[in-house]
Amino acid sequence: MITLMLTAALVSVMVTACSGDLILDDTVKDANFHTIEANQAIYELLDFNDRQEFEFATRGLLAAPEQLEISDENGKVVWSLKAFDFVVDTNAPGEANPSLWRHTQLNHIYGLFEVTDGIYQVRGYDMSSLTLIAGETGWIIFDPLISEECSRAALKLANDTLGERPVVGVVYSHPHVDHFGGVRGVISDEDIHRGVPIIAPYGFEQYAVSENVYVGTAMERRAGYQYGVLLDPSDHGRLAMGIGMGQSTGTISYVSPTDLITYTGEVRVIDGVEMVFQMTPGTEAPAEMNIWFPAYNALWMAENCTGTLHNLYTLRGAQVRDGNAWSEYIMEAVTLYGGEAEVLFQSHNWPRWGNNHINEYMVNTAAMYKFIHDQTLLYINQGYTSSEIAHMIRLPKDLERVWYTRQYYGTVAHNARAVYQKYMGWYDGNPVNLHPLPPSESARKFAEYMGDNRDKILEMAKRDFDNGEYQWVAQITNILVFANPMDAEARYLCADALEQLAYQSESGPWRNVYLSGALELRHGMSKNDENTPTDNGDLFRALTPSMVLDVMGIRLNSNAAQDVNMTINLNVAGDDTYLITVRAGVLLYQKGASVRNADVTISLPHSAMYLLLLPGGLDNEHVRIDGNRRALNTLYGYFTEYNPDFNIIEP
Repeated sequence: MITLMLTAALVSVMVTACSGDLILDDTVKDANFHTIEANQAIYELLDFNDRQEFEFATRGLLAAPEQLEISDENGKVVWSLKAFDFVVDTNAPGEANPSLWRHTQLNHIYGLFEVTDGIYQVRGYDMSSLTLIAGETGWIIFDPLISEECSRAALKLANDTLGERPVVGVVYSHPHVDHFGGVRGVISDEDIHRGVPIIAPYGFEQYAVSENVYVGTAMERRAGYQYGVLLDPSDHGRLAMGIGMGQSTGTISYVSPTDLITYTGEVRVIDGVEMVFQMTPGTEAPAEMNIWFPAYNALWMAENCTGTLHNLYTLRGAQVRDGNAWSEYIMEAVTLYGGEAEVLFQSHNWPRWGNNHINEYMVNTAAMYKFIHDQTLLYINQGYTSSEIAHMIRLPKDLERVWYTRQYYGTVAHNARAVYQKYMGWYDGNPVNLHPLPPSESARKFAEYMGDNRDKILEMAKRDFDNGEYQWVAQITNILVFANPMDAEARYLCADALEQLAYQSESGPWRNVYLSGALELRHGMSKNDENTPTDNGDLFRALTPSMVLDVMGIRLNSNAAQDVNMTINLNVAGDDTYLITVRAGVLLYQKGASVRNADVTISLPHSAMYLLLLPGGLDNEHVRIDGNRRALNTLYGYFTEYNPDFNIIEP
């Protein structure tokens, strides 16, 4: 159920603008003249007669259902390409950037594909692709999608088409959930107990768990914007977002790796299949790896090449990525494997065939990231700020006009900001911006200064909207919203401006972010649990004791607990002892330490560590507490329960 949190009185307000025919209300609008004109210009920039990407995306198709929709055991639809059938064989409407529309059509090509003899992919069954290599007796699975339901359906399609085979190995390329979350859809507890190897790059678990837990609440809220989880697929709504159609909403699972790759050139042979690994840390993920298959002259580039410009900074929030390292590792792959590679495949989108094309593809992809990195540093050293650089930088024409370097996921503008952040941080050097007022307070002062001129400002904003100045209109009206969240005219005009920006966006995430903001301005914040993936708790149970203690420290409201000082001995059976020191409300810990007169001693098995983070977990039969329980309860009283529905587009 969707709960609307904006008053019915506000939603029902309709205002007819004084300039032109602009109507301010809560309805979705069509593209206007300026947007249609901007989108039309894309046809002049790019060669829409070039069908190479369509040839690659359809090559090797073996089987596909007539329509694709995947449901969980309760009948809830967790993934649907049927919802995007409206893009098939139709021209781009005015409400969609033609390049993004074309990319959506490409992403709508789904099914089981033969990459080369013995290597297969199921594409379009989730945001990422499930890769299968036929060993001597069974399947080796690479990157088993986000959801169990999706990976199970993908494996079934392969087994039904090619003959059923057991899973004899799993490989995780890197620690993002769309590359491991569906693992229990392809292997069972029995497979795990009989020792099916699960291979991952060194550091995988640390990043997989910490990224999804330390700031998981904030990331999930912002991911709702990035992936457009509350937007309906339509020509006015959600389209593809660069590396797929979006997030599946099934059951997320996790199984720890059993074999870690530590260096480039390391070799594994599973079920007769030889794999040579290339470590690429600090690229698309802090821990990532490519794989060379000598018997096939095939190169798997994980998510280091994706057929689009990727993110040096992802809008949901994550560690900034190193564009220079990303470029260098792609060029290293060219050196190591480029001379022999006849097919290149990856975790998103479709493969590439032909040695010349593969090498050109890798070099052009590397050039994108290197250009953004180097050009941003050039501008930094000329004194330009992050915002200035984002509006100045543009790919060279020879790169800009290549279909697989287009900005369907990341953008040159926000990636340049990421490079600035990596080297220079958030401060632009202007003393005025050293400690600025927060948005709500700034907006209140703005309202105070403008006095009775609010109506005049809004009229000027309406004229600017009519002139196609949508970014400025969004900025000025959002200030009015922060000054007065109940200002219906400001909300609706801001929404209309964001909507036109969305229609012009080539980046799927940018489109989603703009449309999600417009949706909340028009109808208030909505919560739709049906569009949220279900976490089965595997990631929580995989937390190490140090990670659990880190999460406890993050959840502790230290300002409120500043008078709390105590020591806790933590005895973890099967691991070690930990001394927890709470000093002025700050939680510190030392592994391998303890004190004789601790206020509290907690004893529990390693497998029960996660209970320390759960409501009522201290009362579990596996947790023993000795000492001052009242002091421990006081400490726990300062732990914060997060509100996952915090505001973004309004105060």
